[in-house]
Amino acid sequence: MFNRLLTVLNCNKVILSSLVITLVVAIFVKVVLVDIVYVNQQFEKNRIITPWGEKIKSGNLSVDYTLEQTLSDIERLGLNTINVPVEIDISSLIANSMSINLESKTKAIQLIKKLRYKGINVILEPFPFIQNGELGETKLKPTDLNEWFWNWKQGVLSQLILEIALPYKVYALCIGSNFDQFENQYGYWTDVADFVRTNYKGKITYRTNWWYTAEWNSNKESKDDTYTVKLNNPLLGKLDFISVAAYFELTDKDTNLVDNLVSAIHGTQILKRNQDIYNELKNLSFKWNKPLFFGELGFPKRNQASVHPWNPSPSNIENDQEQANCFQAYKEVFEKETWNLGFSVFAIGKDDETKNYYPSNLSVEIIKSWY
Repeated sequence: MFNRLLTVLNCNKVILSSLVITLVVAIFVKVVLVDIVYVNQQFEKNRIITPWGEKIKSGNLSVDYTLEQTLSDIERLGLNTINVPVEIDISSLIANSMSINLESKTKAIQLIKKLRYKGINVILEPFPFIQNGELGETKLKPTDLNEWFWNWKQGVLSQLILEIALPYKVYALCIGSNFDQFENQYGYWTDVADFVRTNYKGKITYRTNWWYTAEWNSNKESKDDTYTVKLNNPLLGKLDFISVAAYFELTDKDTNLVDNLVSAIHGTQILKRNQDIYNELKNLSFKWNKPLFFGELGFPKRNQASVHPWNPSPSNIENDQEQANCFQAYKEVFEKETWNLGFSVFAIGKDDETKNYYPSNLSVEIIKSWY
């Protein structure tokens, strides 16, 4: 009786030992070979090293993106990074409070998990979704800045860091975007940057909106001039790279050849402003010794795409070639600049009749060949 019991126990010990060994091997394969070795190989494969430095080639997702379309667009455009938005619900343009949209956060995490195993870097963006997406963040003007910035730090950025950026090893966090009405609140924004830097060791950026200057504007170098305010913002010195939403108004023509668009980047033609966009961007980068990244680079598939690139419908006339020419002009001007970190195509992840910014087949060929 005793011998039989001993035999059974010995057999069970062998089985248990085998199970433990199998479990250890499985964990080793998952943690070391897959999560570390394989994933690192994927990221290494997707790095874009050029004679002008390492580059980011990204895409901005529409807030209604699908996972399937996003993964397809990455392959189609040859991207190595995706700007992933998490909707931040804000009730009105004067609201001081906000909340993370749980459905949007869940979808972002699902996508980020897939992107990690494909070696695609993520720029995580808290995307202000004001009045159900009906209003733009450029007009947001909270009534109490103390309350707004506290909620932005503790209720939004802190939570995104703890729940997404840290556990999923996000490449970069965009701490704000296009807050035109209070971007000049230098003290508040540098405090936000310091707060994020303390809690997150990845790269941080802020996306500032496009601007215009005009040679005939006698006020263009005053302390209140929009470009001067941006140029002197100490927040930029606390970033790893400066992001710009590049919806600069270039010409006053319905259609343009690439050469004319290249010329307009060096001296805009609209309203005879003669704005030197190239040098203004370069100066922004050089002043703070930070690379400059086109955090949004997009043009509608319409006539007048270069007149008002920020307008999804500047004309009712569809024009894939005009969109492509705009991308080609930016490529020719900025591709070989060491101070330009790269660009993010606006917008991908969803393609239907309402998505005027979604790149046409002609634009895809240009974007794919960039870097």
